[in-house]
Amino acid sequence: MSRGLLLVDIQNDYFPGGAMELVGMDRAAARAAEALKAFRAESLPVFHVQHLAAQPGAAFFLPGTPGAEIRPLVAPRDGETVVRKHFPNSFRGTPLLDRLRDRGVTELTLCGAMSHMCIDATTRAAFDLGFSCTVRADACATRDLAFGGVTVPAAQVHAAFMAALAAVYAKVSGADG
Repeated sequence: MSRGLLLVDIQNDYFPGGAMELVGMDRAAARAAEALKAFRAESLPVFHVQHLAAQPGAAFFLPGTPGAEIRPLVAPRDGETVVRKHFPNSFRGTPLLDRLRDRGVTELTLCGAMSHMCIDATTRAAFDLGFSCTVRADACATRDLAFGGVTVPAAQVHAAFMAALAAVYAKVSGADG
């Protein structure tokens, strides 16, 4: 079995001053950078996922803008795969599955954003495709959500989605701070 690191949507628009600022994104990116350093030190494969908005009226991750760029802290190096996507599920309409198979990856560690959207969709898809998944909770971030007149704080959104993934789809690590 071969391990691989999947860094999902760690892009400038999610950071302070960006078009879709997330709660705790600086901290999550720092933890993702630690994971990246560890995978690189072991010469394990690293895969970067970059979301580029394709829908009319999109407000962030607009192609060709600084906000859509991968954060320098976790920028890809030569030889590391970059997959560009247009949907929450990093496998949908991308060559990600083929790239993972080409490298013999069977175990994925996932980091990035947003916990309730792309991390959730990608982890569930990876599990359904037969991958063993670990989600680094401390290396993921999200935002407050509202429904039915109730605002759910980001910390609770994050905890709920990590709990749901941990039930069946992934080992969730790094939740202790």
